[in-house]
Amino acid sequence: MSQHSNPFIRGYWNLRIIRTLSISYEDGSPHVWRPLHPNQQHLRDEELLSSFCIVTNDFALIRNGNESISAELQAECDAVAGTNGDGIAGAVVYAIHGNDFDGRPIHIGDTYSSEAAREALQRLNFETGYYSRCWEISSAHLSERSWHYLSSLASREASENLLFVAFPIPESPAIGLKLISTPWTDHNLEHVMGIDAQQIRQEHKDKGIPDDLANILELAGQADVRILIFDGDAPALLGLPLMQSEY
Repeated sequence: MSQHSNPFIRGYWNLRIIRTLSISYEDGSPHVWRPLHPNQQHLRDEELLSSFCIVTNDFALIRNGNESISAELQAECDAVAGTNGDGIAGAVVYAIHGNDFDGRPIHIGDTYSSEAAREALQRLNFETGYYSRCWEISSAHLSERSWHYLSSLASREASENLLFVAFPIPESPAIGLKLISTPWTDHNLEHVMGIDAQQIRQEHKDKGIPDDLANILELAGQADVRILIFDGDAPALLGLPLMQSEY
């Protein structure tokens, strides 16, 4: 998905769970939170509590009792800038991270079990089939050329072999689109059609779709929009350019 701002994106995206340790220091320094070293991801939560650990800026490495740390792991700890010495794991925290509307990474919140983290993630996710995939936005987002292009497309009975279908809405100054095979991400398109998002963009260009309409379709498709209606009476979508025309 594009890292640029997409006004069709709802809520947070790229949600993920990161298991971290809340670590204290014997000298009373402020707590820090660090993920486990990749080699220790197999350790259960109960094995981590009250364990001594080496703390770096990037990870925490558990010291399991009298078990020595390999020279390779010790060298990796020494190589990380800003090693903060030894600490004690006081709690296992399942942090929920995601990306904001503009693509910036964001820490959303913490839970204290994997089950609670998965439940929170399910509530935050707009899973297909559970949320509205319909948008009604102002036709002022379309250029005159794009509006006439869609009007012509909606009046035809034959398919244009595009990944969207235009349809008229009787007794309304509106045109509807049904997008097919969304979301238009490389991963999903490769799975269902054997193509990527760039190929769709190029196909739209080759078939003469105006640039402003192609841009809107690309954003809506990435955001898993299925029905998109352009209506002169609908409000403008914040973040989407206006073409200064209404129909």
